[in-house]
Amino acid sequence: MINIKLELATLILRKGLSMRKVIELLRNKGFDIPQSGSMSYLLSKNRIRFQTVQEILDFLGYELVIREKVKKD
Repeated sequence: MINIKLELATLILRKGLSMRKVIELLRNKGFDIPQSGSMSYLLSKNRIRFQTVQEILDFLGYELVIREKVKKD
């Protein structure tokens, strides 16, 4: 299972941004994104909404792909 907090942090850093800046930009665009402190808490407790993750990924230029696992014999 992926660690969404680590994945988002990595993608954000690759774009040269901070989580705080991404949240600020998304909130300014009218997205229903929690404040920075709340976001950190939600990520650490794995309680972030799927829609929020999708919005952040979309903003960063990524998409979430779901595929069937490859079965190991």
